[in-house]
Amino acid sequence: MKVKFSKRNALFLGLFAPLTLGISSTVFAQEDGMEKDVEEVVVLGSRRAARSASDSAVPVDVINGEDFVNQGDTDLSNLLKNVVPSYNVNTQPISDAATLVRPANLRGLAPDHTLVLVNGKRRHRAAVIYWLGNGVSDGAQGPDISPIPAIALKQVSVLRDGAAAQYGSDAIAGVMNFQLKDADDGATFEAKYGEFFEGDGATYNIAGNIGLPFTDDGFLNLSFEYGAADETNRSIQRNDAQNIIDAGNTAVANPAQVWGQPIIDDDIKLIYNMGVQIDDSKEFYAFGNYAQKTVEGGFYFRNPNTRSAVFSGDGGQTLLVGDVLDAQDGIVDGSAGCPVITITDHVPDPAALAQVMSDPNCFVFNELFPGGFTPRFGGDVTDIATTVGMKGELDSGLIWDLSASYGRSHVDFVISNTVNASLGPQTPTTFDPGAYEQLDKNLNFDISKGFEVASFYSDLNIAGGFEYRSETFEITQGDQASYEIGPYAQQGFSSASNGFPGFSPLAAGSFERSNYAAYVDFEADVTENLLLGLAFRFEDYEDFGSTANGKFSGRYSFNDNFALRGAYSTGFRAPTPGQSNAFNVSTEFDLAAMELVNNGTIPSTNPIALLRGGKPLEPEDSKNITFGAVMSLGPIDLTIDYFRIDLEDRLAISQLYFLEQDEIDDLIASGVTSAANLRNFRFFTNDFETKTSGVDIVATYSTEIGNGNTDFALAYNQTNTDVTNVGETIDAIRIRELEEGLPDTRWNISANHTIGNWKILARTSYYDGFFDSEDNQSYGDEFIVDAEISYAFENDMTLTFGAQNLFDEFPDENPNAAAGVGNLYSQFSPSGFGGGFYYIKLRYDL
Repeated sequence: MKVKFSKRNALFLGLFAPLTLGISSTVFAQEDGMEKDVEEVVVLGSRRAARSASDSAVPVDVINGEDFVNQGDTDLSNLLKNVVPSYNVNTQPISDAATLVRPANLRGLAPDHTLVLVNGKRRHRAAVIYWLGNGVSDGAQGPDISPIPAIALKQVSVLRDGAAAQYGSDAIAGVMNFQLKDADDGATFEAKYGEFFEGDGATYNIAGNIGLPFTDDGFLNLSFEYGAADETNRSIQRNDAQNIIDAGNTAVANPAQVWGQPIIDDDIKLIYNMGVQIDDSKEFYAFGNYAQKTVEGGFYFRNPNTRSAVFSGDGGQTLLVGDVLDAQDGIVDGSAGCPVITITDHVPDPAALAQVMSDPNCFVFNELFPGGFTPRFGGDVTDIATTVGMKGELDSGLIWDLSASYGRSHVDFVISNTVNASLGPQTPTTFDPGAYEQLDKNLNFDISKGFEVASFYSDLNIAGGFEYRSETFEITQGDQASYEIGPYAQQGFSSASNGFPGFSPLAAGSFERSNYAAYVDFEADVTENLLLGLAFRFEDYEDFGSTANGKFSGRYSFNDNFALRGAYSTGFRAPTPGQSNAFNVSTEFDLAAMELVNNGTIPSTNPIALLRGGKPLEPEDSKNITFGAVMSLGPIDLTIDYFRIDLEDRLAISQLYFLEQDEIDDLIASGVTSAANLRNFRFFTNDFETKTSGVDIVATYSTEIGNGNTDFALAYNQTNTDVTNVGETIDAIRIRELEEGLPDTRWNISANHTIGNWKILARTSYYDGFFDSEDNQSYGDEFIVDAEISYAFENDMTLTFGAQNLFDEFPDENPNAAAGVGNLYSQFSPSGFGGGFYYIKLRYDL
């Protein structure tokens, strides 16, 4: 529901803000007249041993930090995927900026449909917009959790329900809260090494956590992680490359194009969490992180006979020959008299080629890259965040929390082993295309107080809050050679750095948007068995106006062993400044044309986009329903929850539109220099609706086996998405991506057995089939088995051996790999496509 902002609304906010609630609050308990230590209570979950917080009105997974320790991976996204079935993330080997910051999906929705919190406070967005993400993630701009070292986590709570009425924009699929360790003593250090069964992808990291006292009444908890990972190769030689090799060209690499995980160097993660008791009723707290890494991966192979606008201008019948004299005088009249180089059976005419190479006034890129080239793309990723605040309790019992947060994500791109063909022989081969930066600033004030109501079983908790948030997305201009149109463009050579054009002066800029919000929450045990909650939130955005949302939730306990719970809410997600303003060009493989094409993304208000139905972006609106049961069946704890998420005005990238020549000329005239190379373009649009529904089942069982204890856990998720009410800018491929791009069903079952100093873990994960739009292929289901065994020595040292994908399973092979771009497996395989991975880990606890 949208509300027009007015002076009366502004007055309402001003009067109401002091009375409104935060979702997380602080409880001060008293014992024998003395105040105890401050304990933070997060409504997302609880500290109970059960995996799900069974006393909540909505489904919540509570994941202990040890669940992350008992894995071989070092990326938090991968660790979370293994324990939360509704959470999907994959490798993204050749996906432009998504290779640097990978997209993740909760409950089948886009990355920016999930709100991420750290210690109950909103985490900033990543600078990366996912231009390539198998449809589901295309165009999304969500937060990045990989900078958080797993060793820093006390627990993670995953709220599997819409919560935009409580938290604001993005909380449609759910909310994840990462709670940092807060111990004031002790230390843990880890060293880990692993590699794939294939003998590549070596990964190592060292990590540590230490708790220190901070004055007599506080703590300082510090964590670090440093590591690196080598690339992997799961490719098959492309037919076109093999044909050239068979014709005698020994300069072509084998494989010409590599599919696998990228190189990650200097992966540094630092995090701190601190708190200090100021007096009996106030506490100061602060936490934050610093992270940086360098990522580099491969791109698509440029065939030395056929690559359009670099090696050939007619699909490989002849080589594209540059006339140096024409480039100098700007008149294309064949001044140098360069010969035509025909190509027969994958071999350029050797006599004509030799004549061109010996003539300083003629030029072909085969001189520079006789075997073609495969660009190397990557960048430096930096992530900085800090939150400071004060919280306490007044004599009246009112609990308050005032905080300010700052978050910055910066991605500085680089592309090498490529050319700006329009610069001819003067082209550099390494370019700085520019950078993306996201800057978020938050100011929050939350209060909470219980009020006695005569007929209620418990106090009525009324809580609320006020929030100011500012988002800035900045595009930094690339070096001139990365975007300019050089003198050879008139002769048919492509401009800008090939593979990832640099950001031109037009694309560069800073785009800021701020918003205000007020929210209120009521919750009480109306009777001993009935819990009810009600929440409202009002937000005003300076670019598109206001929105109001609400949530109603309840839980009825029939007895100690059975309860029903459910919620209904409305929600929203605001388009980001980046989605409203960013330009981008992505080089993608066109299966129909069997060649690389450049597809551009332009703002929806660009005149060219307006001709195809583009318009100013609006927020997405959602309706969420959750209904489930909580059961205790003797030693088995079980929760079953149904959910449905209806999204209106859903925001995504439109279908591709062919660019007419006059439109290309208009874009170039407006400063989009890379438009000279574009075949198609697209833009963001609110032009369709989706219905996402499914079931989550979580069960835990503990028993004694032999002389040890064994904990079993099952987590099952089934999610279906249907695209409804489609507009004119979404095509059939995009619909299929949204409906089939992720597995409909995922589950895992794990057993953790402890006997004496030994601990044995086994986990089986199942992934349903999915559709890969880039391969135009549906792939089957996958089973993956992980295992780990560890021994704790008497000196607090623990040695662990483990394997992910113990039986070295691979997903279905791509039947068109050799005829296409050489990817033997789908790059979007939900379980990965690296095969088995073994690791060894040494842990020391002080």
